[in-house]
Amino acid sequence: MRLPVVSGENVIKALHKVGFRVVRQKGSHVRLEKKTEKGTIKVTVPLHPALKKEL
Repeated sequence: MRLPVVSGENVIKALHKVGFRVVRQKGSHVRLEKKTEKGTIKVTVPLHPALKKEL
């Protein structure tokens, strides 16, 4: 199965739809957070045109 090429902006939009919010940006990296009952989930997304695929 081939994975699609996605940009950092696409990932941020998708995470925003499921409840994450942008809390800060430093250079080309954006930090998003989502508060849950079990705690806070933190994710850093690089604003690159094509993100590296890792499985």
